[in-house]
Amino acid sequence: MHGIRLDAEFAEALATVAAVDGKPVTEIIRMAVADHVKARKADPRFRAALREHIGKARRLLGEDEAA
Repeated sequence: MHGIRLDAEFAEALATVAAVDGKPVTEIIRMAVADHVKARKADPRFRAALREHIGKARRLLGEDEAA
């Protein structure tokens, strides 16, 4: 999807964590992103903001919010 840019210090820390865990850096990143998305989906404030965002997008498209 997208590449990520990390400063050298953070990249080194990430590589070290991955090496100690015996996993590729990409797997560590996938796990972190999955955990973050799961936590956001469980957050009531995020869910409310997401509903508002969806409503605005539907209005922009001229669609009924109940659709």
